[in-house]
Amino acid sequence: MKKIKFLLLAMMAMMTATTFVACSDDDDDNNSVSENMARYQSEVDQVVKSQKKNSKAILLVAFGSTWQQAYDAFDLTRSEYEKEFAGYDVYLSFSSAICINRARAAENTTARSFYEPKYWLEAFGRVQYSEIIVQSMQVIPGEEFSRVVNAMKDFGNNSNGDLDDKYMSKVVLKLGMPLMYTVADAATLAGALHQNFSKYTQNGAMCFMGHGNPDEYDTYKANVRYTQLENALQKLNKNYFVGTVDMADNYKVQVCNRMKAAGLTSGNVYCAPLMSIAGDHAHNDMAGDDDEWEASMATQTEDEAEDVSWKKYFEHMGYITEANGTYVDNGDNALVKGLLEYSNIRALYKNHTRQAEVVDFYHSMYPEE
Repeated sequence: MKKIKFLLLAMMAMMTATTFVACSDDDDDNNSVSENMARYQSEVDQVVKSQKKNSKAILLVAFGSTWQQAYDAFDLTRSEYEKEFAGYDVYLSFSSAICINRARAAENTTARSFYEPKYWLEAFGRVQYSEIIVQSMQVIPGEEFSRVVNAMKDFGNNSNGDLDDKYMSKVVLKLGMPLMYTVADAATLAGALHQNFSKYTQNGAMCFMGHGNPDEYDTYKANVRYTQLENALQKLNKNYFVGTVDMADNYKVQVCNRMKAAGLTSGNVYCAPLMSIAGDHAHNDMAGDDDEWEASMATQTEDEAEDVSWKKYFEHMGYITEANGTYVDNGDNALVKGLLEYSNIRALYKNHTRQAEVVDFYHSMYPEE
């Protein structure tokens, strides 16, 4: 009994010591997070103060990336916005903390600093832009779009409590919708895609790989836009198909099943990313050489086929995916391009910015006003 009691006391002492250490570590972590947030805000404040030329601003909000090809597409898009939206200062933001951190660490290219929307909006409020347009660079109004909206809500409600309340009551805050916000947008995008990819449908199946959201994250039930896009595309040519990497029942496996049902059981398959930029998903999940193939995958679901890229999967299913070197970056034939690398699709985003809707997230600190 004495031995057991001793062991219990020893365990309690260890737990107490561990608790003290854990609390100390938590405090250090909290201090570190607060210091980083203050530093990021200071950095963004300096950028906005130094670059402010107009009374109105546009903030382009993308998920993010660590690929130079993606950075080039973002830079081109921002440059076009600056030329076409006279009277607006244009800035670019990433909503993904992971992409931001990896970009700073120069994971795939030279280090670049990107910041979350909340820092830009706070900085805009501090220099008091009279009008702010936040343009979502997402393809569908899914989970990432909800982050954009939430950042705007926090800003509109002056969540930090440090912005002038009179200014907040008057600032015009607008939201530019994602590429396929409505079913009509899906039809419009189908027309633009057909201009860019119709030549491939003459020689085989043209498959687009979107991202999509798992059912539990299908904000606004936006996954339906992929199905609507495929329907709109197939009115233009039956050889178009649209799948995703994250939408239930619309993985490459189901795309292949639809192709077979349509009579496309062999021949060429061309794939292109249905994402604003070409990053990890485009280069690895779609056009990569990942190939942990097992014969059973021919009849299995996406879970079993996850470690096989679209290119390799279709090869195993009896199709040809390397026709004309389409997965080599050789100019117009290269299919590993993000949507922002096509001028007619950049134009669709800019149209959404021109049609940006006024949102009212402001709640005065003084209810009588």
